[in-house]
Amino acid sequence: MNEQRSGAPGRVKEVTSLANPLVKDLKSLALKKFRDQQNAFMAEGLKLVIDALDLGWRVRTMVFAKSALGNPAVEKVAARVLAKGGDILEVSEKILTAITRRDNPQTVVGVFEQKLTKLADIRPAAGDVWVALDRVRDPGNLGTVLRTVDAVGAKGVIMVGETTDPFALETVRATMGSIFAVPVARATTEAFLAWRKSFPGLVAGTHLKGAVDYRTVDYAAKPVLLLMGNEQQGLPDALADACDRLVRIPQAGRADSLNLAVATGVMLFEIRRAALKLDS
Repeated sequence: MNEQRSGAPGRVKEVTSLANPLVKDLKSLALKKFRDQQNAFMAEGLKLVIDALDLGWRVRTMVFAKSALGNPAVEKVAARVLAKGGDILEVSEKILTAITRRDNPQTVVGVFEQKLTKLADIRPAAGDVWVALDRVRDPGNLGTVLRTVDAVGAKGVIMVGETTDPFALETVRATMGSIFAVPVARATTEAFLAWRKSFPGLVAGTHLKGAVDYRTVDYAAKPVLLLMGNEQQGLPDALADACDRLVRIPQAGRADSLNLAVATGVMLFEIRRAALKLDS
């Protein structure tokens, strides 16, 4: 795959030097500043690239290690990328390690355009579930929440305030591909609160001062907005006051709270259970 394929709209290149400008551009995607400048992000793994293509995402650039040459699955995906106008880069393991910033990287990396949903375009219908995260800081937490939202069939995630980047390498890895399936919106606290006023269903938030057991709330048949607070501080007063119900997840041991991603998962599966009970 060292030569451009005849008639293909994309390009195929072999890159052998770490000093190549293409490699420098790819390495820069590890930093948010350059991700935003290029409106791009990276995802590792052949399966993730296939999932993205199947969901209608366009691969700007597919990078693969020379060790994958002759792999029928890689060749097939490369042909799909070229047909959609994406470029193919064949690189050494050393370059792939530099690009991904970790040892033993996956043999395939895809570069994609960032996509965010506009808050104004979110119009929940009956049965829809959205998750709003206030100032989530940890990329692993955000990625795990996105993966869980995907698993339970919720509609998407709204990130409120100053949050970690959903397109950071660590976040994308933690989503295990769900970054391509779950709509993500960003909003200031003020914009979110204004949008919340027209939300047509139940707004429930977890809170240490919540007086209601999360298992006793009726989540069924209506749109649900689940509001989760910051890892260290929980929900601030302005967001807590915007909830219809403040709920608590009872703790049996000495710990007085759960990890954000775990708590979100507990809540989402309870909401899903309520919906399945209604369907039956």
